[in-house]
Amino acid sequence: MRGADTFTESLFTMRRLEDFVPKSHPLRSIRTMANQALAKMDRLFAGMYEADIKGGRPSIAPEKLLRAMLLQVLYSVRSERQLMEQTHYNLLFRWFIGLAMDDAVWVPTVFTKNRERLIKHDAVIEFFNEVLAIAQKKDWLSGEHFSVDGTLIQAWAGHKSFVRKDGEDEANDGGNFKGRKRSNETHQSKTDPEARLYRKGKTASELRYMGHTLSDNRHGLVVSALVTTADGHAEREAAKVMVNDARQVVDDANVEVTVGADKGYDAAEFIEACLEMRVTPHVAQNTSGRRSAVPDEIACSGGYAISQQKRKLIEQGFGWAKTVGRMRQVMVRGLKKVDQMFVLSMAAYNLVRMRSLGQIRPQLQ
Repeated sequence: MRGADTFTESLFTMRRLEDFVPKSHPLRSIRTMANQALAKMDRLFAGMYEADIKGGRPSIAPEKLLRAMLLQVLYSVRSERQLMEQTHYNLLFRWFIGLAMDDAVWVPTVFTKNRERLIKHDAVIEFFNEVLAIAQKKDWLSGEHFSVDGTLIQAWAGHKSFVRKDGEDEANDGGNFKGRKRSNETHQSKTDPEARLYRKGKTASELRYMGHTLSDNRHGLVVSALVTTADGHAEREAAKVMVNDARQVVDDANVEVTVGADKGYDAAEFIEACLEMRVTPHVAQNTSGRRSAVPDEIACSGGYAISQQKRKLIEQGFGWAKTVGRMRQVMVRGLKKVDQMFVLSMAAYNLVRMRSLGQIRPQLQ
């Protein structure tokens, strides 16, 4: 018998929001880990706002704000406006953020202004660190063997905004620049002044930033991430900072710490800096018309071959951030905001990877 095309809506429902989310949904374990990290950030959140005794209108709960930002990365949501729209009718989004069925969804501009407070107080960086602490507690980090690499991030600015700093011939400089010499010394983007015109390899010159990560070789989890302005020395300089921080965490000076990298890091100053920090540089040797700075005794070791194989894991984080996390061309402007979004994307990547590790190695939970 053919069913009737009718719609009868119940006035009340006896089901909880929790009941609409499948027990095996991957967001369940991700939300659990995210909540564990957020619970450790209570003191930071308390210092971000005025005391309750002073009154005022309550803000968006920072925990809900960070979970919403995490959803935006995990589901490749293009903008805050689209995120708020989907949260209005998506029960899964409401459950993950912590909104009841009848709770009002925030206005996009209010959401954006509240997000600025998180960036100002480095709450995203703290969240990234707390996620790492969970991985450390579950023994998913070696803490001794790392890989480092960098990637280009296209800025939210075009060639037309790249005009002379002195304002000379400003009317035509941006739109018609054929045959003219332009450089970062004489020109600057009006849209994003901190972006730099940069090219690498056979790519075209674009306004870009440069993202850097340090990953742990045991499971490929990202242990450090930052964004710098794009230039020819940024990768090695950022690597020194991240490697030094990783070395400081290891209390025992007798423990060998290694770092794998591609040929772009085969420079005498970088190799010497690693050795000074008591870090063994497992850098791919660049012997194309030159002598490699990596000592042969290091390149012939067994650990060197393992590091060269493991360092490829770092590319998975970059690929995930650029496709799922929408970091190929970032939709915020300014070095600070781009850095925060990059770090958040890497925190989301770690949570996704840790969710898979939790299924493979349940005995470690």
